[in-house]
Amino acid sequence: MPVVWVSRRDGHATTTARYPGTTWGIAPYNPFRQRIRTNMNSALKKLLTYLVLGFVGLFMLLPFLWMLSTSLKPAGDVFTSFDNPLRALVPRTVHPENYGKVYEVTHNMGGGFACWYLNSILVAVVVTLGQVTTSACAAYAFARLRFPGRDKLFLGYLGTMMIPGAVTMIPNFILMRKLGAVDSYFALMVPPMFSAYGTFMLRQFFMGIPRDLEEAATIDGCGLFRIFTTIILPLSKPALATLTIFTFMGNWQSFYWPLIVVTQDSMKTLPLGLLAFMGLYNTQWTLLMAGSLMMIVPMIIVFVIGQKWFISGIQLGALKG
Repeated sequence: MPVVWVSRRDGHATTTARYPGTTWGIAPYNPFRQRIRTNMNSALKKLLTYLVLGFVGLFMLLPFLWMLSTSLKPAGDVFTSFDNPLRALVPRTVHPENYGKVYEVTHNMGGGFACWYLNSILVAVVVTLGQVTTSACAAYAFARLRFPGRDKLFLGYLGTMMIPGAVTMIPNFILMRKLGAVDSYFALMVPPMFSAYGTFMLRQFFMGIPRDLEEAATIDGCGLFRIFTTIILPLSKPALATLTIFTFMGNWQSFYWPLIVVTQDSMKTLPLGLLAFMGLYNTQWTLLMAGSLMMIVPMIIVFVIGQKWFISGIQLGALKG
């Protein structure tokens, strides 16, 4: 093996090498070869990173692939192919009629799957709009308005985040029963419309908006409401989109609160309706997976639509931090 080192002579890089039993020789330094070596190392690191991320992504997709495969299998093949992973993910025979059976089996249950789907859409949309509206108004008051006890009130409001939802669930149910709102859209929509988390997140975002913009608008004659609607809200689209996505997904898959306040089949949402395929001694896995697959479609659509604003909100939050 040669003994090699790099030195500089007369302002030029040179490589000095000597093989055992030979005299020293000086060769010019080759930057092109060094650049190739650096590029190869960088490409190898990227390749390994992509392979690891691809493996992790595939591992996370396995439950969804199994759900899709199970929804297309006959009822007797759900648990008979676990000895072969490929057969577990690829059905021997495809049965797309399972999706139609979801509606047929539940047709006589207070309107069935279609009614539950509409209930979930209505509840999720109304709660999302209500929660974003109330959180934005409260956040603007805590971030910009000055009134006695503002900070203490905000800390108290923020302290409610440390109380588990299971603790407040029963008192809320008793309140709904006293109001005669059980088995109604009022009970499904109104309590989830208020969120300490949404208020906190938007308040922190509003505080990062320069006050100079509001002062200039005040000089031009704008009031608080116009400043809020024409300056604060347009500049807060990333934060509003992030809260919208979180709120919609959370209410779309909400289970325990509707389970408590709803008893009629016609008022059920999708998470409750899917229980129709789960019996005490038997579970219709093919129909349950078909219904679950149809249930996640709106969440994917909402995330794809708001993905740009969602990622932008994360980036802005990282820069401000």
